[in-house]
Amino acid sequence: MNQKTVLITGASSGFGKLAALKFQQSGWNVVATMRSPERETDLTQLENVVVTRLDVTEPASIEVAVKLTITTFGTIDVLVNNAGYGGHSLFEQATDENIRAMFETNVFGVMNVSRAVLPFMRQQKSGCIINVTSMAGMLAAPTISIYASTKHAVQGLTEGMAFDYKPFNIRVKSVLPGAYPTTRFNANTSDILKAGDAELVAHAEKLHTHLQDVAQKMANQGGQVADPQEVADKIFECATQDTPINNPVGSDAEMLAGMIAKADSRQAFIDQVTPLLMPPV
Repeated sequence: MNQKTVLITGASSGFGKLAALKFQQSGWNVVATMRSPERETDLTQLENVVVTRLDVTEPASIEVAVKLTITTFGTIDVLVNNAGYGGHSLFEQATDENIRAMFETNVFGVMNVSRAVLPFMRQQKSGCIINVTSMAGMLAAPTISIYASTKHAVQGLTEGMAFDYKPFNIRVKSVLPGAYPTTRFNANTSDILKAGDAELVAHAEKLHTHLQDVAQKMANQGGQVADPQEVADKIFECATQDTPINNPVGSDAEMLAGMIAKADSRQAFIDQVTPLLMPPV
């Protein structure tokens, strides 16, 4: 049996790096991509791992990374679209630049890399694409309307692609992590939360503070901080086993998925979670 190959975006830290280690330890060839590969020192020491540059917003860098993967290992069996970032603000506080930048990475980045890999997977009549989204793809929350809209978009893309490419034996799935202490989700958040008039800023800070408290509690279910290795393990499971299209991971994400399944309607579910997400009046 030939050794299989996985291409992972956003592998410099967090879920992406843990996934790269998981696949490598399981005997796979790994192409770990990131915007600044010169800073990576751990993955470069491992056998059957190639670390290279890939910016999901730059088609030229995607083409180079995909060609390098094929040239080096001869195939791409699995693509893990992990690159992305988050942030908090009220909808009014987000500028056109903020919104478009997040969509360029979180949505169009996934499309760009998938489009580059799919011809090879169609040719070999097999493959698996795993999109790492978020439980925000199941439920938006205060101060993450823009971020949640990107993750909802990728959820729709994932389900549609799963239908499109099923005849080619290409599986398309999503992994929806809950709250984990991984990457800098709050990058540049503080400046954006200060945008606008005094009423808007005060409201934004109140909502953000409350949501951070909720997220902290959800990430510490059972008195222990949620282990991001769970996400890497779920990604590997999706790549190697028969799993559903959508795969929540983490006690909080799994809880939300269960609540959605049991609710009589979408509105009933939203009504149920509103007291948790909104601060007391």
